[in-house]
Amino acid sequence: MQYSARMEALASAVSGHIRADSVVDLAYERIRSMVIEGEILPGSRLGQVELADQLGVSRTPVREALRRLTGEGLAEFVPNRGFRAASPSIDDVLRRLEVRSLVEPGIARLAAARRTDADLERLQETIEREAAAATRIAAHDASRDFHITLARAAGNRELVTVLEAMWIVEIGRRLLAARATSADWNESDVAEHRAIAAAVAERDGERAARLMAEHIGEALQHWEDRPHDA
Repeated sequence: MQYSARMEALASAVSGHIRADSVVDLAYERIRSMVIEGEILPGSRLGQVELADQLGVSRTPVREALRRLTGEGLAEFVPNRGFRAASPSIDDVLRRLEVRSLVEPGIARLAAARRTDADLERLQETIEREAAAATRIAAHDASRDFHITLARAAGNRELVTVLEAMWIVEIGRRLLAARATSADWNESDVAEHRAIAAAVAERDGERAARLMAEHIGEALQHWEDRPHDA
């Protein structure tokens, strides 16, 4: 349902009057979703007039929604230029990937030793879901699920907790949006996941660890090559 239609329904529910804070909430939810899910790419301008027209509201609730998003770190205000979607900090990305590059090869090694047939089935399910993904968001979520599932197969809850903290869903989705120019990302990611899963299935811990190190290393190289003011 379009937001203008939702607002009409809400207005009817309150006897023909719509509360200003309800309109702000609706605008906030939609713009936030657009930023997180990559409909609005990191660094893109958040034009108040264009967003107001798109959502069927005035500029006032859009401006308040953008202020909220700025407080959350999802938007930025640039003097004389207005609002834009915040870009993830490259330094933060690199720090998280460095931790993953140290932790995940060990996870893969443990998973190869401890995995069950049920673990292998769950890993395969995430791979097939990623391969069949129709959107970047679906591909991202399936990719993340592969890594979390592998950590669970390692049989150590602390490792799962560490990895989940390193790969927050919303941050990961925004990073993938920033990486949208890498057209072959999904295909190569799936192929690398298949190779890691095969090594785990064969209980070849050293190969699984090496493949995971290369997998994380490729992502680390991608972000190291980006300008740090991006």
